[in-house]
Amino acid sequence: MRTHIECFPCFLRQTVIALNQLTDDPEVREKVMKAVLLVIGKADTSRPPAHTTTFIHRMIREVLEADPFGRIKHDYNEIALGLYPSLKQKVIRSDEPLQTAARLAIAGNVIDFGIFTSVDIEGSVSRALESPLSVDDYASFKRSVHEAENILYLLDNAGEIVFDRLLIEELTSLGKKVTAVVKGSPVLNDVTYEDASQTGLAGLCDVIDNGSDCIGTIMEWTSAGFRDEFSRADLIISKGQGNFETLAGTDKNIYFLFQAKCEVVSRELGRLLGSMILMRS
Repeated sequence: MRTHIECFPCFLRQTVIALNQLTDDPEVREKVMKAVLLVIGKADTSRPPAHTTTFIHRMIREVLEADPFGRIKHDYNEIALGLYPSLKQKVIRSDEPLQTAARLAIAGNVIDFGIFTSVDIEGSVSRALESPLSVDDYASFKRSVHEAENILYLLDNAGEIVFDRLLIEELTSLGKKVTAVVKGSPVLNDVTYEDASQTGLAGLCDVIDNGSDCIGTIMEWTSAGFRDEFSRADLIISKGQGNFETLAGTDKNIYFLFQAKCEVVSRELGRLLGSMILMRS
């Protein structure tokens, strides 16, 4: 993907969302916004939007000297953990547990405070379980899962990680070795090792970080260790829109699980805004 003109207002809106998490001081907000405008002015439109967004959030954290999303990440991990028992029962009682867990993982992608200021988790779960996916490569996904031995699972957001846990539990129950990937340091509401520990995922499978604070997975900014794991994996499960932006077209066996949450990505896919996607690269 490349950056489109419609991405520029979104860059500013994301900045306001971040500021609203931490400060209502008008001088601080103005200072951050002016610093971000300089970053936006240097945007490389030949690269995915996640490229510029990474620089924006680095600047926000630098000026604020804090992580704006730390509190809300913790809170939504706890909210999602409260939903976990009922969600787990949906998987257990399903005629096709792997499919149900995959759909719930997609439902959890609605928890994204880089884009939304509020989320409808219950509505997202209902849509994922009751409505057709806009892109549904589940049959191929199921075959790939059964053929794979080593699966690399690229996590996305806090809160959402509990929904990913449901799918990872299904994968490990099938005897698969799953390695979950978190960010190397805070960015937006993306998960770090702290979130994996809080939600119990760290005790379920191997968890590594990608050595980066980038939005999505920008390979040249990740660690050599992560790139080795990426290269060796039989199957890669990629959560979230940012990972789609940065990995679409990569020559690997990747399945993208996410919701199309902006007009640019929706147009790229030829799908409606809000579409739920399970798509092979």
